[in-house]
Amino acid sequence: MADSTTAQARHRYVIVGAGPAGLQLSYYLQQAGADYVTLERALEPAEFFRHFPRHRKLISLNKVHTTSTDPEIRLRWDWNSLLQDPAELPFADYSREYFPHADDMVRYLGDFGRHHKLNVRYGTEVLRVDRDGDGFFVHTADGTVTAECLIWAAGWGRPNIPDVRGIEHAVGYEAMSTDPADYADHRVLILGKGNSAFETASALLGHAAMIHLASPRPVRLAWNTKHPGDVRGHHGAVLDSYQFKTLHSVLDCVIDEIRPVGDRYEVHLTYTHADGETAVMEYESVLRCTGFAMDTSAFSDSCRPGMTPNGRMPATRPGWESVDVDGLYFAGTLAQDRDFKKASSAFIDGFRYNLRTLTELLRERYEGVPLAHDQVRPEAAALTAAVLDRVNWSSALWTQFEFLVDVLVVDPAGGPVRHFHDLPEQYAVSRFGDEPHYYTFGLRWGRDEYSDVFAIERHPQPDRAAESAFIHPVIRRYRGAELVEELHLLEDLLAEWRREDRHVRPLREFFDRDLQAR
Repeated sequence: MADSTTAQARHRYVIVGAGPAGLQLSYYLQQAGADYVTLERALEPAEFFRHFPRHRKLISLNKVHTTSTDPEIRLRWDWNSLLQDPAELPFADYSREYFPHADDMVRYLGDFGRHHKLNVRYGTEVLRVDRDGDGFFVHTADGTVTAECLIWAAGWGRPNIPDVRGIEHAVGYEAMSTDPADYADHRVLILGKGNSAFETASALLGHAAMIHLASPRPVRLAWNTKHPGDVRGHHGAVLDSYQFKTLHSVLDCVIDEIRPVGDRYEVHLTYTHADGETAVMEYESVLRCTGFAMDTSAFSDSCRPGMTPNGRMPATRPGWESVDVDGLYFAGTLAQDRDFKKASSAFIDGFRYNLRTLTELLRERYEGVPLAHDQVRPEAAALTAAVLDRVNWSSALWTQFEFLVDVLVVDPAGGPVRHFHDLPEQYAVSRFGDEPHYYTFGLRWGRDEYSDVFAIERHPQPDRAAESAFIHPVIRRYRGAELVEELHLLEDLLAEWRREDRHVRPLREFFDRDLQAR
């Protein structure tokens, strides 16, 4: 592990940040023999997890006990391990808890970096980033590091502070007391309805006299949206308390002003589903739990990245590159623009696969290494086997449902079909947009609106597979950028798509019909 910089070091790849994303990408580049360095301002990795979540319980699952002995399949329910081959450091060796303690993640990431002897320079804060035609100049207190390609994996850099009059009177999630006794008998207003807000409310339930969680939009429950970043079921006690009228409430409203009055706060609000009704409420504590945003202050005007409309994260192209700064890529939780609130790119279990793919894309661009692919016979039976083998085994397609897909590119001359793994579907359509005949396949959830997700009427007939509510395989046929045809395969309780009548035959007939018609 390197521990110093020279006044003018040069590397093909410079990674900024040694959290889980920076370490995972460092591992992949090191395994590939690439010229890289990772810069981290803290003296150890995992600085974010040393402080967050504030109440120290992660929401990422650590399902140690499964029905499978296959390491790849077990990764579907291991949301914390970084990828490595062989899997020498599984997170399960650090915690057996279903919702692990954040300190276990800190220990794990520290050991991961040391075990693999990653080229991370700790205690190296990036002060400014400039760019010219030759690449990037990353200025630190120890000198300047130049990079042909810069990958920003620094994570959230600042709190996301809403534009509310008097917001300075709210105590931020990053600074608030986590001792529930400090809120005894308080009327508490929590701004936000995400997991940090519910985490905070859950900790205060038995102490505060009244807790209100407030934001303009309704609560998004993960069991409805299938997104792990939405409010998780283990916070259900807060919702119970609201429905059972225990003075705790979840409010859909706009906060118009927070005004200090003596030893309390007067909060003016406008309800969003009540014909413009307004109210003035009194609280002893106002807490801001409204998430985080990227800090772009280190970027000069020559390379400051464009942001998404909400201003919280960078806007990216399908291959995780900045939309307006050539050669600037993003890794980890910052690189969730393309599947925001859909797949798991905001979390370790999702971005670990994205970074495996990003490594291949970087090496293709900067080192001339062709994107790897397999070859499949251009026959319906062979294509069927290739698809079912992958959807029944790949943890990448499982975790990054509706985002990462495999691609089958058909040779118009009748040669072997090229089979590419784990590409963002938008990237695949862009890359293969000149091909007259190719398929993408991955896993998707049914997206119909159900009044009760625990009482869904099912229709287990192959010709009604598109109505499946559970995760299931979907195969799409493209002609250039045009989506021509789509086949759904029936859902299965154990996610085993191997039945001859429900999965094998419908898929084989689809390919047979389609290949004959080309």
